[in-house]
Amino acid sequence: MQSPKKIIITIDGWSSCGKSTLAKQLAKALDYVYIDSGAMYRAITLYFLRNHVDWTKQKKVEEALSEIVLEFIYNPQSKQSEIHLNGENVEYVIRDLVIAEKVSDIAAIKSVRETAVAQQHKIGRRKGIVMDGRDIGTVVFPKAELKIFMTADNAIRVERRFKELFEKNPNITLEEVKANLEMRDYIDSHREVSPLRKADDAIVLDNSHLSIKQQLDIALKWAKDKINNQK
Repeated sequence: MQSPKKIIITIDGWSSCGKSTLAKQLAKALDYVYIDSGAMYRAITLYFLRNHVDWTKQKKVEEALSEIVLEFIYNPQSKQSEIHLNGENVEYVIRDLVIAEKVSDIAAIKSVRETAVAQQHKIGRRKGIVMDGRDIGTVVFPKAELKIFMTADNAIRVERRFKELFEKNPNITLEEVKANLEMRDYIDSHREVSPLRKADDAIVLDNSHLSIKQQLDIALKWAKDKINNQK
């Protein structure tokens, strides 16, 4: 029996909607490759901060980008692909609030997005991937077979993000998290290059009141329906 053709699945949406959680689970269930586009931008942001790159100057940005090599390497201990920046595993370093505060600004730079998108296109040529982000279904893979747009109630998103950050930084406040989330939402949806928006053919998944298992079951059904309908 011929194996079903693989597809590309994109998951876009607002910050702290659980895009990465769903994407990882969906990739594992389908035996697909998970690509964390947000991690790519966070890793670039980390490089810029570490090397004091003035991202208001295009020449400095381009010089920095030429020095950056990003890879996703499978970690048998965590059982997932983790991002490496110039040979260093930075999967956990990039989750810091300092990175979160700057990543939207840096991700809005045209040359930064072009660099990341070029690498994403290269990864996606063989299909069989799940990629999450903010412009994956609209810009990176506009012809993806399944596009999911995730959303959730703002108060629930703030609460989720607070719990995630509080484990790493007990001094963080709910007000700080709320302000950071609102700032990121505004920048993501108003930037000139690839603003966050729902693709016309994307399916909305509001997970405000869904468990992790429930949202996976829904997305998995959508994915299997698309895969089985491939000619």
